[in-house]
Amino acid sequence: MKFISVLLVACLTFISCNQKTTEAKKEEAMTEDQLIAKAKEIHKNVITLDTHCDINIKNFTDSINYTQDLNSQITLPKMKKGGLDVAWFIVYTGQDSLTTEGFEKAHKIAMSKFDAIHRLVDTIAPNQIELALTSEDVRRIHKSGKKVAMIGIENGYPVGTDINNVKKFYDLGGRYMSLSHNGHSQLCDSNTGEADDVWLHNGLSDLGKEVVAEMNKWGMMIDVSHPSKESMRQMIELSKAPIIASHSSARALCDHSRNLDDEQLQWLKENGGVVQTVAFTSYLNTEKFEKRVVKEVEIGKQIADSMGVTWLEREEVMKLSSEEKETYYDFLGKMAAIRRAKVKKMNNLPPAVDVVDFVNHIDYMVDKIGIEHVGISSDFDGGGGIEGWSDASETFNVTLELVKRGYTEAQIEKLWSGNLLRVLDEVQKVASALQKG
Repeated sequence: MKFISVLLVACLTFISCNQKTTEAKKEEAMTEDQLIAKAKEIHKNVITLDTHCDINIKNFTDSINYTQDLNSQITLPKMKKGGLDVAWFIVYTGQDSLTTEGFEKAHKIAMSKFDAIHRLVDTIAPNQIELALTSEDVRRIHKSGKKVAMIGIENGYPVGTDINNVKKFYDLGGRYMSLSHNGHSQLCDSNTGEADDVWLHNGLSDLGKEVVAEMNKWGMMIDVSHPSKESMRQMIELSKAPIIASHSSARALCDHSRNLDDEQLQWLKENGGVVQTVAFTSYLNTEKFEKRVVKEVEIGKQIADSMGVTWLEREEVMKLSSEEKETYYDFLGKMAAIRRAKVKKMNNLPPAVDVVDFVNHIDYMVDKIGIEHVGISSDFDGGGGIEGWSDASETFNVTLELVKRGYTEAQIEKLWSGNLLRVLDEVQKVASALQKG
């Protein structure tokens, strides 16, 4: 029986790959105009979903908000122009000291971001965007013609030592959470430990293990994009539900600790989860990134100087307090917008990491673990953005590149939203069973 199952999976994989090859040959025979027309039709038909869009609460006020075409990479006008249907807005908190004071500050920051997202959907633009809590919500809201907001939590640090905060964040709309960010949290080790091989918990802490169980209980997806490899292994071992990597790419193509290596990809496949390929330059093509970044840093420093801000290296930023980091990230967001506009007018720059590099990672992971386990994310306003998908207004270009590679509409639907929503459904199904006892 086991042999028959393996044979069946092999046959289905062969059929899927063969189908993609056939489609690719058809695309080669199509003109550019025909390819664009086909991609536009597919882009209109599928629900496009981006699992990682950072926010600045200063863009969620009565006078400055996402109904306007701000310099930020994600706004409602940009979503409409690019055909991006679902944006996961991120409740991000930078890592600080593992103290009561640190936890309390982080909790306040997290709550301010939850409040900002609710303000957008409840008060600022309720006729344009609505908060979704389930896959059914996503489809209903999309059908109504509105854009869809969802909430992810980047860093479990604001949970503090109170396990009840998991349910609190869930009730506020949080549907995934990573247990750490850049730096070890009270819950688990971060991927950043690779730099000096110094670890705090050797994976999950005891509290982190409790948080995993609590997330399973309430239906919150576990995000492994920032935790260490050992943390990920332990999370999969403990979790009763599939996991996600909300914004990571393939380490085999770009050797960065934020990406997943082949062993991690296999774990994720066996777990039934999904990795959301991220459009982040330094996680996609090291050679192109390193050549280009030298010039972009030069431009960034010039802009910083004109704004009266001292440019900080990454190591210096990591030493800042949470409030100082928020202020500096605010500057980086403004600087990046100015730089994007400036770079577009410049010639003779080294080639930028682009949509082709991005879809190379999608191709690799689809071939490695199957199309059911791969999705899409941008990390807009958090450092993400590439040539061709520099903000939400250019979302169509991703679909166009997928069509050029021979992906079918059904496959593109899985990549853009189907796989992620399937995992959300399974996580919530597990939660329902756990709550019933």
